[in-house]
Amino acid sequence: MSSTSTTRDDETRAATREEPSESESALETARRQLQHAADHLDIDRNVVERLKHPKKVHEVTVPIERETGEVEVYTGYRAQHDSVRGPYKGGLRYHPDVTREECVGLGMWMTWKCAVMDIPFGGAKGGIAVNPKDLSVDEKEQLTRRFTDEIRTVIGPTKDIPAPDMGTDPQTMAWLMDAYSMQEGETIPGVVTGKPPVVGGSEGRDEAPGRSVAIVAREAIDYYGKEIEETSVAVQGFGSVGANAAMLLDEWGANVVAVSDVNGGVYDPDGLDTHAIPSHHEEAEAVMTHEAPETVTNDELLELDVDVVIPAAIGNVLTADNARDVAADIVVEGANGPTTTAASAIFAERDVPVIPDILANAGGVTVSYFEWLQDINRRAWSLDRVNEELETEMLDAWGDVREEFEARDVTWRDAAYIVALSRVAEAHETRGLWP
Repeated sequence: MSSTSTTRDDETRAATREEPSESESALETARRQLQHAADHLDIDRNVVERLKHPKKVHEVTVPIERETGEVEVYTGYRAQHDSVRGPYKGGLRYHPDVTREECVGLGMWMTWKCAVMDIPFGGAKGGIAVNPKDLSVDEKEQLTRRFTDEIRTVIGPTKDIPAPDMGTDPQTMAWLMDAYSMQEGETIPGVVTGKPPVVGGSEGRDEAPGRSVAIVAREAIDYYGKEIEETSVAVQGFGSVGANAAMLLDEWGANVVAVSDVNGGVYDPDGLDTHAIPSHHEEAEAVMTHEAPETVTNDELLELDVDVVIPAAIGNVLTADNARDVAADIVVEGANGPTTTAASAIFAERDVPVIPDILANAGGVTVSYFEWLQDINRRAWSLDRVNEELETEMLDAWGDVREEFEARDVTWRDAAYIVALSRVAEAHETRGLWP
């Protein structure tokens, strides 16, 4: 690899001077990344200031009657960050740690993700502070329908379009769509994406984030002069993103040597048969049951001597504590926010390219856009068409980010944010500010 440039040295020192906390929230990270990208652009600073804040945050109480007969009240949120380029778009998660601040930060990330893909959506995120594992199926349905009613006036196919996230799935989206449609008096499939195809969902939606990670990893492998047949890959997280990315890269000839789930991973330097390993969807937490020469912890997997490592499980796994021990030549972010700000600075110092999440895993929101188009036009696409369209969109986005990466001599993350912020800022400046 080439030596670290002066520009990147400056970025590393700047990030170090800021002394970002390893425990910084999603909102703090999102604002820091926004400001970092803004420093490279000649745009109205008032626009940047506006983008540091959400347009609206809706907080609601969601009471349900448990099967025990007791009523429990949960707190739900829907943070709507920016809609200058189109309706709000973003996931809906059920997790005990859901907070207002987290939803705002993740909503900001969705704004950048839609913009870097040049999709006509803005960013939003929502959720309920609940452990879905503690709920029966009937209780989860009741929770979803009640939450839908509480936020019904602020969502819709031209307002805000939720999608699955942590703790939610296509069935959750089907309940949400049905609850919304019943109140509106007509079937409105476009109110959510990520639904089962039988009720207006798109073929290929579940696999899309993993497919886009694989596409971007393939392009990065080629960009850095490697042959995919001679490239070793380790994937942390064998859920919908990691499993689909691993299997597709395996099909394309890459040597996937390690995969893991929450319990740990399996490692074979000669390569794993990824199609023989149960994904989380097929059999939860079953990776360790697959026969392999060696097992590794999730921490050890990230430090394996491979060409490409893909953290595709949870956020904040690449930190200041392990960034210098990561031996991979390329990092491709499959999960949202797997690399802390401090770790990003260390990777920049080491000249280890990190392909950011807002580009790599954007296949989910891209195929959600396709699903929305199918819904409002009442016309379904074939899986082949979905995958072909996704390939085209990902290659276009990769090309846009690569141009900024090369022209400005910045990190891949900064290049992606520069592309996204340029588009959002131009839209704000064109539309102006309502007095």
